[in-house]
Amino acid sequence: MTKIYIDTEFNGFQGELISMALVSEHGQEFYAVLECKNPTPWVAEHVMPYLEQEPVTKDVFQTRLMLFLHWFEEITIVADWPDDIKYFCESLITGPGEAMFHPPITFVLDRTLSSEDSKVPHNALYDARAIADNDLSQQRG
Repeated sequence: MTKIYIDTEFNGFQGELISMALVSEHGQEFYAVLECKNPTPWVAEHVMPYLEQEPVTKDVFQTRLMLFLHWFEEITIVADWPDDIKYFCESLITGPGEAMFHPPITFVLDRTLSSEDSKVPHNALYDARAIADNDLSQQRG
C-alpha cells in the first residue's frame, strides 16, 4: 500500500475545484489546474497567482488523474482537510453512474498534518509536498 498525500484548492466554501495535487511517499507527483472563471476575491488574491500551470479541461484532468493512479496497486490517500477527500472522490466520477477505474483506495484524514511549511502557500502541489514531508518526518521520529 502506497501513501499518497493530497491537497486541493477550490473557489471559496463549497466552490468548484481549482487544482489538485497528489504526492506519493516515493516521490511520484500529479498536479493539475482547472479553469476558474469567477474566483472569489480571496481566491483571486491568494490562489490564482500561484497556480504555476495553465488550466486543462475536466476530461484532460480526469484522464491524467486516472493514468497517475494506475501507477499503484493499492493506495491510501492522506489528507489534512475533509474537502480534499471530497474533491478527490468527486473527480473519480466521470458521468451518471460512471467512475474511472482505479486501484483499491483507503482514506486517512489527519488534521495534525500541516502544509504550514509550504514553499508556496495555497499552491496545491507545494502544500501536498509539505504535508508529505510533515508526515514522513514524523514517521522517522
